[in-house]
Amino acid sequence: MNRTPPIPDTAGPSPAMVDVRGINKYFGENHVLRDVNLTVAPSEVVVVLGPSGSGKSTLCRCINRLETIQSGEIYIDGQPLPTEGRALARLRSDVGMVFQSFNLFAHRSVIDNVRMGPIKVRKMAKTEATELAESLLDKVGIADKGNQFPGELSGGQQQRAAIARALAMQPKVLLFDEPTSALDPEMVSEVLDVMNSLVADGMTMVVVTHEMGFARHAADSVAFMDEGQIVEMAPPGEFFDSARSDRARAFLSKVLSH
Repeated sequence: MNRTPPIPDTAGPSPAMVDVRGINKYFGENHVLRDVNLTVAPSEVVVVLGPSGSGKSTLCRCINRLETIQSGEIYIDGQPLPTEGRALARLRSDVGMVFQSFNLFAHRSVIDNVRMGPIKVRKMAKTEATELAESLLDKVGIADKGNQFPGELSGGQQQRAAIARALAMQPKVLLFDEPTSALDPEMVSEVLDVMNSLVADGMTMVVVTHEMGFARHAADSVAFMDEGQIVEMAPPGEFFDSARSDRARAFLSKVLSH
């Protein structure tokens, strides 16, 4: 996989799709993100690894302002991420997010969940939004589930519906916050298959996950976090075979031995 990201043009604007610059995040006295920098090029897949409590999910949620930051800057496709209001809503619609717990509307059908965003936010006609939703449900392998409710689907099917919902907004980047950790083991592969197809399509992705196989084979870069910092970042082959930091080597020795 390992596509080569474009070389930054230091004389002009950053070509990055996601550009996180020196962000800090506190929960009360707890300093959960410490001067974090992260650059994701267009069509690049960055997998964020690290122990529980290292700040991975918080970083993911800060990238589209689901969590506010105390300092630093975040740019999406060269545009600063606004702090509030309609400008934030517009830019956030370019940043899709897939959550650990699916976050589908239980009282709406699957197809309603998928087409709601394009209709309400993108102001797309209902017929066009329905056609888009149907095509995306087909893409994620649940074309026959559109008229069912989320509670009638398996966990893997719900997560695939959530991915279709995120894709319906035609985002510039997709954020995945541990998308398989709530699933039974036999359902994990069906979600990873969809994610791998998005990698092949060239979707820009930031993926917080414990799936080491996906990280090794699908990522362009692996970012390892510990205690609120990105300790190291490297291509997956380099990271898994010769991690530089003691903390990363200790983490890998635990997760790869199981």
